Amino acid sequence: MTFEEFVAARLGALVRYAAVVTWDAHLAEDIVQNVLVRAQARWAHIEELDAPERYVQRMVVNEFLSWRRRRASRTVQVGDQIEGLLAPQADPTGGYDDRDAVIRLIGTLPPRQRAVIALRFYEDLAVEQIADLLGCRVSTVRTHLLRAMATLRESLPGALVPTGEPR
Repeated sequence: MTFEEFVAARLGALVRYAAVVTWDAHLAEDIVQNVLVRAQARWAHIEELDAPERYVQRMVVNEFLSWRRRRASRTVQVGDQIEGLLAPQADPTGGYDDRDAVIRLIGTLPPRQRAVIALRFYEDLAVEQIADLLGCRVSTVRTHLLRAMATLRESLPGALVPTGEPR
């Protein structure tokens, strides 16, 4: 598959993936653009890999984490742009929008925890696959996942906390 064919087939999916990892649609587009520029230069090597898309996804995650390190003082705000990419569904009960609350809470997590949550629950990857994508140990991924879930449990409104579990 040529680089142009890959981009034509997977660009939308890569931008959505980056949006879930970054929680910012505009940043996601910038990151994917930067990654694709670098990937094009190395495409002869990348296309020979067993899973070229996974390699490019790892590049997206690494670019996001590098971007966050460069701009550590910037706060991520979840706005309408990310909600449009995730195609939120209205709450049929007309009550509290649980999905919006969870998205906003995930947006407040530190970058690595947010990336682990996105890869685990949006991409449905196993902990081992996440460790491979992030270039860290499985125990590190588990720690990030446990800390993120603990923070979310503490921050969730009472109506979203499952009964029987401590708050």
